[in-house]
Amino acid sequence: MQLLYWFESIRTPALDTVMSLITRLGEESFFLLAALLVFWCVDKRRGYYLLTVGFVGTVASQWLKVACAVPRPWVKDPDFTIVESARAAATGYSFPSGHTQSAVGYLGCVARFTSRWWLRAVCIVLALLVAVSRMYLGVHTPADVGVGLLISLVLVLALYPLLESTLWFPNRMYLIIAAMLALSGAFVVYMELTVPPVGSAEVLMEAYENWAEAHKNAYSLLGAVSGVLPVYFFDSKVLQFPTRAPWWGQIVKLAGGVALVLAVKTLLKAPLLAFCGGHDAAHALRYFLVVLVAGCLWPMTFRFFEKYAK
Repeated sequence: MQLLYWFESIRTPALDTVMSLITRLGEESFFLLAALLVFWCVDKRRGYYLLTVGFVGTVASQWLKVACAVPRPWVKDPDFTIVESARAAATGYSFPSGHTQSAVGYLGCVARFTSRWWLRAVCIVLALLVAVSRMYLGVHTPADVGVGLLISLVLVLALYPLLESTLWFPNRMYLIIAAMLALSGAFVVYMELTVPPVGSAEVLMEAYENWAEAHKNAYSLLGAVSGVLPVYFFDSKVLQFPTRAPWWGQIVKLAGGVALVLAVKTLLKAPLLAFCGGHDAAHALRYFLVVLVAGCLWPMTFRFFEKYAK
């Protein structure tokens, strides 16, 4: 907490704004944007690399959150204050930092496979700034940030040669997806067998909210990983969509695809929850369909853009 109190002492309105913007790089929307950009416009193999690191890292961090049940810094120390604009996104337990894990995951992947030294430097600096911003804003301790960073760093380095080997051994991707499915499924089973701890009304409410967040995330991750299997099979056997396109085509592919994915993700939420009676299985089905749209439906248009690529 001493380091967090030091960050608290140097806060200014301008620095609060800068750190609030930097910390958003660790949100799901930026991971989604980076993964889709690479998958659609750069290299599908590297896109699967980002997705694998992101999925496995998120399952690991979410599992640790609910298993360790570490409260947020302001809960542990009521005298400590945070930057209020960061409170809304600081859901669930504190350990480890999901924002740090996510940012280091996708930025670390880009830094690992790019041959451009300046892009590698930018990715590393931005990833470290996200980690610092979580402590500056007061929503995570150094231990939270350090473990979140370590999870993704290990995955970035360990999974790169494995995903690269799928260039020569494509069927290995099925084993990778199977491992992710097993991990996601185990997390869902764990959450179904776990109940929030008992305590006072205030403690019980906070524990239930954190458990509910992890329960929802477990089903969401299972649905997303389940969608990767038919996407990989359909593309490798049938679609084989191209990533080449002129610059304007890449912009249209990315902007149109992201808009479509976000629309499907948003519009399906309420009807699927109603269909599933409010159970979080609705989120599994929703993310499964989102992945199918992103990996199968939208890429069907890519042949049109390839015609104009030099």
